[in-house]
Amino acid sequence: MTDYKKLNLLVGLEVHSQINSHKLFCKCPSKLREGFPDLTVKRKLRAVESEVGEEDKSAVFEMLKNKEGLYEIFNESSCLIELDEEPILEINKDALKTVLTVAKMMNCNIADELIMMRKQVLDYSNTSGFQRTGLIARNGYINVKNNAIEIESICIEEDAARKMKEDSKEIVYRLDRLGIPLIEIATAPDIKTPEEARDVAAHIGMILKSTGKFKSGIGTIRQDLNVSIKNGARVEIKGVQELRYIPKIIENEVKRQLEIINKGKKVREEVRKVENDLTTNFLRPMPGASRMYVETDIPEVNTKELIKEVVIPKLISDNVKELVKKGLREDLAKEIVREDINLDDYELDPRIAADVLIEKPKEIKTRFKLDVKRENLDKVLELLKEKKISRDNIIDVLIDLENDKFEISKYEKIDIKIIENDVKNLIKNNLTVNAIMGILMGKYKGKISGKELSEIIRRYEK
Repeated sequence: MTDYKKLNLLVGLEVHSQINSHKLFCKCPSKLREGFPDLTVKRKLRAVESEVGEEDKSAVFEMLKNKEGLYEIFNESSCLIELDEEPILEINKDALKTVLTVAKMMNCNIADELIMMRKQVLDYSNTSGFQRTGLIARNGYINVKNNAIEIESICIEEDAARKMKEDSKEIVYRLDRLGIPLIEIATAPDIKTPEEARDVAAHIGMILKSTGKFKSGIGTIRQDLNVSIKNGARVEIKGVQELRYIPKIIENEVKRQLEIINKGKKVREEVRKVENDLTTNFLRPMPGASRMYVETDIPEVNTKELIKEVVIPKLISDNVKELVKKGLREDLAKEIVREDINLDDYELDPRIAADVLIEKPKEIKTRFKLDVKRENLDKVLELLKEKKISRDNIIDVLIDLENDKFEISKYEKIDIKIIENDVKNLIKNNLTVNAIMGILMGKYKGKISGKELSEIIRRYEK
């Protein structure tokens, strides 16, 4: 077993997640398109010197590939701003408030002013040759399984264009994704094991989902891993899509660096990309500070007034804890929260409501190959609330509802006094509790629960 403490493993995360809003610097919808584009445009990009007179080595590396970029444009989701033929509009305030909300949730120090920067990017993922990004907050923290993880920075930025294909001469990008607002969250290298990296990424994802302001699904959230070990070097691993793969990717990177060290060679600082087998390959040199320069198209944005409009939402994890306190299993509580179900709406024991809404449809699907409609689940919950059916009959009632064969008379609960009289008479005949249960459950099947009948019998037995 690998001793990561002895290896001095350090891992930092960069989480990028798309905000569910229109684009960051124009009014185009954040909508991906399929099919044939309305227009295509070719570009050739080149590296430029920064304000300090230096060229960024990662930008030069991309330029030396000597390729052209072909951009596919859909009129519905792109405009002249994405094409870099028109100045940008003012920043999307809704997206900015979303990032400010997350910054407060992560206990960060928020900057009074937002100054947008241009980050030189020459892989053709942006028509302008740079990505706009702005520092929102620094020096925060989150608590993950009783460990404090420092949040070094939170930025707002525009997403890159979507790569469609590439050959030796040309790279094809689609502009529908370009400009979608992103949050970028960078942790300090406080993570000490591969599993902890996964847990931290999951916790950050939970915070983002708690706001209700972020897109979901593959491609809408990406994790980059910064990994280093003793005598190795910091390597940035780009484009990790699924949390479950994070531990294995880190394990493979540690193994790769150890093999280089054991051969007496030097590990290079570089950017690598994840392959399908969860190993990595060289992507480009590690970028430096010379790739950044100030955005010239928009003025600084004062964040003080916007912060006053921020409302901190309740964490999903806190909602789960509350449901567990009410008697739900943790896995069931997580499903209820994930489905955005408010159990208080049903005025029933939350365990009963959760069972009907989550567990019973699964059981019916497994046993009877039936998909239960939500309207029928609501109907059963209403019947339970009105005490017209018993819990013992939930599955039967749902199946009848799905087959349009439901009749309330079949399940309507019987008058308790009638049951009590039958119990008294059977007790007089010296029958056992089990015998009485068998007789009356057969006689009144569907009209009284076993628990209710058992309680009645206990009340009258000598």
